[in-house]
Amino acid sequence: MTRRTLVQATNFSEDPSPDWLFIDCRFSLADPEKGFRDYLEGHIPGARYAHLDLDLSGTMVPGATGRHPLPKLKEMNAAMRKLGIHRESKVVAYDDCGGAIAARLWWLLYYLGHEDAYVLDGGWQQWRAAGLPIQNGEEPEVEPGNFAGFAQPELVADALDVLAVLEDPTRTLIDARAAARYNGEEEPIDPVAGHIPGAVNLPFRDNLDDALCFLPADALRQRYQEHLAGFETQQCIAYCGSGVTAAHHVLAMVTAGLCPCKLYVGSWSEWITDPGRPIAPARDA
Repeated sequence: MTRRTLVQATNFSEDPSPDWLFIDCRFSLADPEKGFRDYLEGHIPGARYAHLDLDLSGTMVPGATGRHPLPKLKEMNAAMRKLGIHRESKVVAYDDCGGAIAARLWWLLYYLGHEDAYVLDGGWQQWRAAGLPIQNGEEPEVEPGNFAGFAQPELVADALDVLAVLEDPTRTLIDARAAARYNGEEEPIDPVAGHIPGAVNLPFRDNLDDALCFLPADALRQRYQEHLAGFETQQCIAYCGSGVTAAHHVLAMVTAGLCPCKLYVGSWSEWITDPGRPIAPARDA
């Protein structure tokens, strides 16, 4: 059964209902404060800002965790309440990069069992293209919400789960990064290049069209059926550099009416902290 995961900017052209809570997730890895500066210059009226490092990630431990570790349950619930999210809130996450960051907030709410969580399809660009109202300046004063979610650990994978997949011919891994990073041709962020052996490279960007909107559900289903070569989506584990853009695959699968894969939140940046874990191409001796 297909679950509604996306909303269109045009849905709000006549009545931007106060029932919807918009969360601005714009963020740049190269400049972590750029997203908030962009928010101050213009955002959806009433939107709150969620910082990927500060609000949507746990504490990074160098040499032990990935760059954007999963927050502890208490921390996640506190972050959602700080954003003004209530148990009954209809949350719409948006960014300016096709949902690459917004999918992280969507996934956290999905992991916490909140069903009224959505991503604005096409994000900030589509909102502006629709000629909808824009607000600038500081965040509105936010009354803390009453959100209280419950973790669903079956949606998450860790390094041991990934190692088990390497020995299981019925399961596979999905690498959501661009092909050049997967192939080890370049690595602009992490200290080691390459991928986890056996992973299928499915760049998250290919879930989108040229306007950075999600492909239709049938096209997404066809993509997974073709590239996963008979593997069931629920038998897969998705990863990326730090567990952020891999959530895009979970979102796309649910959008397409497929059973979602697990998310390896630690991802490549955690995997490479242990020199005993295999990588491809192989590490230098």
